[in-house]
Amino acid sequence: MPAADSKPPRAAALPARPLLLALPFLSLLLLYVYSTSPTSTSISTTTATAVPLTPSPPSPHIRMRRSRFSSYDDYLKHQLNKTLDPRLRRVWATRDWRRKVTAFAAAFSSLQREGLLSNTSRALCVGARLGQEVAALRQVGVSDAVGIDLAPAPPLVVKGDFHAQPFADDTFDFEFSNVFDHALYPDRFAGEIERTLRPGGVAVIHVAVHRRGDKYSANDLLDVQGLVGLFRRCDVVRVSKVDAFGLDTEVVLRKKRSAAAHP
Repeated sequence: MPAADSKPPRAAALPARPLLLALPFLSLLLLYVYSTSPTSTSISTTTATAVPLTPSPPSPHIRMRRSRFSSYDDYLKHQLNKTLDPRLRRVWATRDWRRKVTAFAAAFSSLQREGLLSNTSRALCVGARLGQEVAALRQVGVSDAVGIDLAPAPPLVVKGDFHAQPFADDTFDFEFSNVFDHALYPDRFAGEIERTLRPGGVAVIHVAVHRRGDKYSANDLLDVQGLVGLFRRCDVVRVSKVDAFGLDTEVVLRKKRSAAAHP
């Protein structure tokens, strides 16, 4: 584990508009190199060994789909089938790019007005794919923003597994994610956000409740308490309805300033 005062790679300053629009195309080119490289398999294996195969405690509020995976490495490969799908990446980088960046920017601007996010926040987007959320954060003035995903998408997204974030404790002021349904171990997903979030920091999670995800989902959230109950070191700021690309609920949490957690 890195030293407690280590910091994640610092985000570059917001590029000029033509370069910002070109970022998804640059990411596609780099992802092609990554996905065709002979080292890509060993990278996935390294990530897999960082997460022990310990089942999450059962919850009546979360239905797991774990039986479809024979191992953690099998789960990672299944997720990468979506992340590295050339057709999906073209969609994310072209017709989806501006639409999603604009929508995320509006959501983040609203959080700024509520005092939950500021331009000085160090921000992380968990499961960011090509980095539309990161681009949106930078667009609204949060320049120190980065994303993680199983496959990197430079310069916005670095390689990382949300079950074992590659960052030190208490690193970020703000974390955002809309991929909770992809978590094979929901308690690890939540625990890593709490670990890397600074005391007083804010986490915003977009989820679908009572709605079955796609074939890449590893769990189905039956009740929002299934998510809230995993964040034992956070207080709930609010739970509200959203219309966010198939997700219907926004959960806003703030990490307790005290080290004590709920039993």
